[in-house]
Amino acid sequence: MKEQFEIVPVRGRKMLKQFIDFPIELYKGCDKWVPAFEDDEYKSLGPDNPSLAFCERELFLAVSGRRVLGRVAAIINHNADKKWGERTVRFGWIDFVDDFDVAKALIDKVSEWGKERGAEKIKGPLGFTDMDREGLLVEGFENESPFTVIYNYPYYVEFLERMGFTKDVDWTQRVVNMPDELPPMLKYADLVEKRYGVHIYKARTLSQMARRGREMFYVLNEAFASLYEYSKLSDQQIDGYVKQYVPVMNKNLVAFAVNDEDKLVGFVVTMPHISAAVRKARGRIFPFGWIPILRSLTHNDTVEALLIGVLPEYQAKGAALLMFKYLHENYIRMGIKRLLLNPQLEENYKVQSLFSGYDVQQYQRRRSFVKAI
Repeated sequence: MKEQFEIVPVRGRKMLKQFIDFPIELYKGCDKWVPAFEDDEYKSLGPDNPSLAFCERELFLAVSGRRVLGRVAAIINHNADKKWGERTVRFGWIDFVDDFDVAKALIDKVSEWGKERGAEKIKGPLGFTDMDREGLLVEGFENESPFTVIYNYPYYVEFLERMGFTKDVDWTQRVVNMPDELPPMLKYADLVEKRYGVHIYKARTLSQMARRGREMFYVLNEAFASLYEYSKLSDQQIDGYVKQYVPVMNKNLVAFAVNDEDKLVGFVVTMPHISAAVRKARGRIFPFGWIPILRSLTHNDTVEALLIGVLPEYQAKGAALLMFKYLHENYIRMGIKRLLLNPQLEENYKVQSLFSGYDVQQYQRRRSFVKAI
């Protein structure tokens, strides 16, 4: 006899905890999945998320008695809809047991919620903004995911396709093997400084990092403006991201490019690959999760590229080349052997070509699905 269940909205702190904790049980024993940081999840899914100034959201659980069978977030980003001329409901934070009926019921609930608010299509997995996890894993299940992206079981893909979803866009994720010597392509980096007046800014204090970190998100707004479903980050969101991320940045793993007027024109943020440590800590820094995470931060030969952005007018002027020369020199000194790139739209040829002089291998592929409702 098939297990009976119902879809219920999340109400109160206890149910929110159930929503956040569900994947820990679902992926128990899976050494490729990595949890999000618990504190970050509460900030994103709670009532104080600054994205709610221009987003609507509802969280749903699939429950059978006291047992949770699945979860999903329904989101409408009004800024993105206005920018892209769409009426779309997004689904994000979606996880479910290996049961098609549960998955379909969750998606149907998001569709119903969206249609009540005028949505004409459903897309996902997407978050409130590009700073959230997005894109269902469709290739590379055998590889451990970086802690900033989605990992899911293969049956997720099968179920969505059975429901009639089709590909909207793909992001590819690659791994770059870092040689002990700079590749020939980087020899032109010094010419960038002479010809275009672009220089590496070396932040030495937390206040300097915070200043450039704030500017970084304004560059991000311009650099990402034309990319898929992007909506501009507000000043309130930027304040939150600066406070959340800048204090944990390693200045040797971050590159800032400025022009002769000391204006930030590009940035690259990388950090140690800490997925195994985050999984061991179950996404919780306290009381003891910080121990394996701290070790991964200081004893690691692999780094992840979290964000790469260059102002449009500097994208053809070699600013990225200059920044990666600086980082590669640091990687050699620090014993870094591999760089896991952040997900990149498969048709974003500018960023795809940045590593043409390196040994680059495919790592994972993610997909945003779409369906009319």
